[in-house]
Amino acid sequence: MQPFDQTKVDQDFSFLLKHFRAVLKHVGEQSVAEALPWLRAATDDSAVSTRSLVRALGIAFQLLNIAEENAAVQQRRIADRDPELRPETGRWRDALQKLQRAGLSAAEIVAELPAIAVEPVLTAHPTEVKRATVLAHNRELYLLMVRRENQRWSPAEQAEIESEIETVLERLWRTGDIFLNKPAVLSEVQNVLHYLVNVFPDVLPVLDTQLRYAWVMAGFDPKLLTDRWPRLSFGSWVGGDRDGHPLVTAEITAQTLQELRLQALRLLRRRIRTAASHLSISDILFPAPAGLAAQIERLAAGLGERGQRAIARNPNEPWRQALNLMLARLPIDDSPAEAARLVDEPGRYRDAAELLADLRELAGYLREIGADRLAEAEIRPLMQLVQTFGFHLATLDIRQNSHFHDRALAQLLAAAGLPADDLLSGDPERRRAMLEREVASPRPFAHPDTPLGPEAAAVVGCYRVLAAHIARYGLAGIGPLIISMTRDVTDVLVVYLLAREAGLAYATPDGLVCRLPVVPLFETIEDLEHSPQILADILDHPMTRRSLMAQAQGGELVQQVMVGYSDSNKDGGILASQWALYRAQRAMAEVGRARGVRIRFFHGRGGTISRGAGPTNRFIAMLPPGALNGDLRLTEQGEVIAQKYANRLTAAYNLELLIAGTTTYTLLHRQRLADSHPLEPVMDWLAQQALAAYRNLIEREGFITFFRQATPIDVIEQSRIGSRPARRTGQATLADLRAIPWVFSWNQSRFYLPGWYGVGSALSALQETNLAAWEQLCAEQWEWPPLRYLLANVATSLQTAHRETMHAYAELVEDAGIRQHFLDLIDAEFERTEAALTAIFGMPLAQRRPQVAVTLARRQVGLEPLHRRQIALIRQWRAQQAVNDPAAEETLTDLLLLVNAIAAGLRTTG
Repeated sequence: MQPFDQTKVDQDFSFLLKHFRAVLKHVGEQSVAEALPWLRAATDDSAVSTRSLVRALGIAFQLLNIAEENAAVQQRRIADRDPELRPETGRWRDALQKLQRAGLSAAEIVAELPAIAVEPVLTAHPTEVKRATVLAHNRELYLLMVRRENQRWSPAEQAEIESEIETVLERLWRTGDIFLNKPAVLSEVQNVLHYLVNVFPDVLPVLDTQLRYAWVMAGFDPKLLTDRWPRLSFGSWVGGDRDGHPLVTAEITAQTLQELRLQALRLLRRRIRTAASHLSISDILFPAPAGLAAQIERLAAGLGERGQRAIARNPNEPWRQALNLMLARLPIDDSPAEAARLVDEPGRYRDAAELLADLRELAGYLREIGADRLAEAEIRPLMQLVQTFGFHLATLDIRQNSHFHDRALAQLLAAAGLPADDLLSGDPERRRAMLEREVASPRPFAHPDTPLGPEAAAVVGCYRVLAAHIARYGLAGIGPLIISMTRDVTDVLVVYLLAREAGLAYATPDGLVCRLPVVPLFETIEDLEHSPQILADILDHPMTRRSLMAQAQGGELVQQVMVGYSDSNKDGGILASQWALYRAQRAMAEVGRARGVRIRFFHGRGGTISRGAGPTNRFIAMLPPGALNGDLRLTEQGEVIAQKYANRLTAAYNLELLIAGTTTYTLLHRQRLADSHPLEPVMDWLAQQALAAYRNLIEREGFITFFRQATPIDVIEQSRIGSRPARRTGQATLADLRAIPWVFSWNQSRFYLPGWYGVGSALSALQETNLAAWEQLCAEQWEWPPLRYLLANVATSLQTAHRETMHAYAELVEDAGIRQHFLDLIDAEFERTEAALTAIFGMPLAQRRPQVAVTLARRQVGLEPLHRRQIALIRQWRAQQAVNDPAAEETLTDLLLLVNAIAAGLRTTG
């Protein structure tokens, strides 16, 4: 992303703050208005209640986020207007220039575009701290700021916009900002549906425009792009991910699948109706092609009276009649808007492919009469909608933990009167032999009516919902079965047997076949190191081979593999994690290539650098050769969804980065030899050193005490920001703690420890022991994408950390010895890391990355009083809890507000 205009950010932020202060004074909050720290050099907020102060500063940070987003959008508009300006890194203009410099022609590029597939998967990880109501108010404010950009408004019109801004600000002030209760899963489903229904459909034309504009700017023939576009689709975990989430039941999954289908069909109905209202072409003026009459007759067949009504509605307007008949064939009833329901009856479309074929045929008839512009403007957008959303809106993934699967299978064995000793014995050979015997048999363990244990009932019940949905609607809309913490091939065999129990696996003359892809998820450093061999065992298994062939339906064999960025970082620190991921992907891609199977990597990235986040274009660039292959699937989690996709142009920009980046590096990787980079052995050594330093910290006696007292982890565990528990099983151990609260708590206390710890030890050791390798690393910092990505992310984490604030939180640690011991270790590593990066960059971080420094300094003005209040209240709350003081609950509410406000200030949670 290009640096945005910091002067404009300051101007817009000051404008919004001025109006916010006016609103506060208007509602009688004079002292709160005066306590806003950006409006005066020094403020005394001691007279302001914690609740009022954190609400005010939380809103102020939301206003700053809006000012920054608007500045970025306006900066991109300026760049788009001036072809002489250097294109923004990662966007289509930049992508096409890179490909041209690599010697690729327009014909070679366009030939690959239809094979490019990007699939963001939206998740409901508990990192979105703002309520949907607050997000809606923020979006309204953003749109008002965009309106204000128009310089042609009269003074009266400008005053009206400012009045509307103050109205929304008063609404924000009077709105509760935190979840008083944990949101239900179905409310999280509704949040995801908002983006799928109200945002992404409107983004598709913008994406087309950006590619077409860049294509022409590159000097390419726009006609080459006809029907040669990259593919975009969406996935979701909400209502399907049940790893450590007991509230996601089979019933929830069934309701989610139905709601996704219903909303997809409602969306298509609205858009087809709009297109029909536009296509008022008279066959008296423009005689219709003979094929159109035949299409109308075919569409009407089987619809009876409904078909005749659809034709009679618009006499002499056959293009409208055809669209009316397509409306009548949608598998949804005729009830208005939200009252509409799914229907299954003869004459209706069975799948989205049938509708797509009819639309393509209709577009051809428009072109036959020379109405190419109308075909592009009215029918092509409908075809895009169908291709992107189908009748299912988004695929729903199903994820569960391998240990849960084991317990489920043990209960099925018990129901069948069979021993589970071999399964759970810990002897890998006995376990494998038992599972192989069972996979060779087509018979299930239990009768459908047999009572099952809780885990077996949960898994089999979920799989039966999937089987019923497939039987009724087909495979579209059902994502893979993902196995968290995959340890070896037997974890996949267990899922095959559970699938057999529910009818998701079926018998063939050659043996069982699973209908759905089964996806191993490798999360820890150890699992990533073993992943190539585990994947080889999975791919070599006959049932996997049969299943991949059945799923491919005569096409390319594809095995999806998920790699986890969160747990590997929590397990080994940022350097060891990122390098283990790089090595594992490269090796697994080769495992697949040797077996004629393309590996489709699914990147489980979180919303922070410590959980895999980072600049999109650099992330794609640093993927190893063979890991991309024109196909990018990745999670978009928590507050990242709102930050990236709440507003149409920002959403289009972020999706453009994904699609253009996937195209660029797929084609560039195919040109380059997949030889090892000379620095790879150095990175192997650095990863070992960083891992040792990181583990040396987190495994020390007293570390858990330091962590739990020097961060607000205990407050975060009480928060209501997501429906999922903070721990997988409820055990009070570091291993059981999810990566999200782990990162969230370090961020809140400004340590940002998972994003940099261990890197300084590794780099300083390299500098001291291998000067030649050190100099080579410094020379390659701009040239080798994996190194550049790592250094930039560590630098960002280090800059966002704040030494003075860290020390203030550390004062919460009761044992002075533990406090000083760990502070000394952390301070020393911080200084080592800062010194190493300064040496590599050749200048201090603030000088190398001034935009980051300016942005953080602006935010620190408001963060300082929030951190000060949070520290005081944590101390008070813990003391109240120790004596069972009823006032602790009231203090907790204030703390949750503080968590929310600090997250807004940092623009990140976990």
